[in-house]
Amino acid sequence: MTTSRMLKKRAATAAGAGADDGVRERVAAIIADVRQRGDAAVRDHSVKFDGWSPASFRLAPDEIERIVDGVPDQVLADIRFVQDQVRSFATHQRESLRDFEVETLPGIRLGQKNIPVAAAGAYVPGGRYPLTASAHMTIVTAKVAGVDRVAACTPPIRGEIPAATIAAMHLAGADEILLLGGVQAVAALALGTETIGRVNLIAGPGNAYVAEAKRQLFGEVGIDLFAGPTEILVVADESADPFVVAVDLLSQAEHGPDSPAVLITTSERLGTAVLGHIDALLPGMPTNDMAGPAWRDHGQIHVVDGLDAAYALADTFASEHVEILTAQPRVALDTMRDYGALFLGSGTCVSYGDKVIGTNHVLPTRGAARYTGGLWVGKYLKTVTYQEVTDPAASARLGEICGRAARVELFEGHARSGDVRAAAYRGTPLSWTDHVLDRA
Repeated sequence: MTTSRMLKKRAATAAGAGADDGVRERVAAIIADVRQRGDAAVRDHSVKFDGWSPASFRLAPDEIERIVDGVPDQVLADIRFVQDQVRSFATHQRESLRDFEVETLPGIRLGQKNIPVAAAGAYVPGGRYPLTASAHMTIVTAKVAGVDRVAACTPPIRGEIPAATIAAMHLAGADEILLLGGVQAVAALALGTETIGRVNLIAGPGNAYVAEAKRQLFGEVGIDLFAGPTEILVVADESADPFVVAVDLLSQAEHGPDSPAVLITTSERLGTAVLGHIDALLPGMPTNDMAGPAWRDHGQIHVVDGLDAAYALADTFASEHVEILTAQPRVALDTMRDYGALFLGSGTCVSYGDKVIGTNHVLPTRGAARYTGGLWVGKYLKTVTYQEVTDPAASARLGEICGRAARVELFEGHARSGDVRAAAYRGTPLSWTDHVLDRA
């Protein structure tokens, strides 16, 4: 058991894994309304929550072209750069997944295929700020996987079109762009309406209402993962720069007031210095309204005896993002098990992963890294199998074994499926029908 000394502990009670009852009920009511009234319900809720009621939520090609033309050239160049990084990494992921066929016994062929889902929805959050990076992560990755139709949606920002986000969606390869957000957008994509086609899988982050809508609709539609507040955990030794550690912790705290930011260090001196830097930096942060409460209520600093203890404690958090700021950061690759993504060494940071480096930033939170990774090209693929038996003797042998194995489990119908093939392919004169009747 790993023990630690705490220089700073969280002030708030740990957040639960699910939505509160109020969120759950409101989301359920909106989904039920969209299910019953379709487009009319979507429009009513868009007006209520976003003050948005265009002639069509789907942007026409000429509208998209006009919006993209109004985006500064440098912004477009940066979007293209980042999407190239995401596309390159996703392409390598796709190439690591291969279809295969193997002959396990003479005349018995088994195979595996990776088939893209036919249609995917990409939810790109907004509301307060244009979040272009989520367009890269969801849409580019889906298109690399081979998804034929990607319907992307994002809400207006205070009644205005988020031009940079629309440009990112378009350049990423979205087949449809909907200026629509919230539960109503998720429900429309999952259920389909008169004008919005249903999709097979929805990916992308969002607020508590969007996350709860995905949870409630899971089963009717596939989802990437259950998302919670953004998390950062830093493992640092005495070689780390305490100012850099402080800056990196606050970089993720600004996502929202419930975002955990945790430091695990082998150096009490470093931990104390980090605490001092954070106290100095927070008052002047433009996003202090988010980062301040996050650090106050969910910030932690643990001091442990050695890096083995640090890595063991870090695994218990199963954090979304884990920065390794140590003298030998790659040791964590062989030591740690439970994390969404690792950021090794002072040359990289979680913000690179969020915005520019190319790995996907849609990652597991709230301990889900214990059992799953984040969004990747494989999420858009269905790994399916097929079987073929071409050798009569092989089918006869399988049929005999199937008959015996099925009767052990008292599955007579299964046994007869094997019996008829055993009879047909071992050359006995008994017909399939006669054999089943004889068994009966």
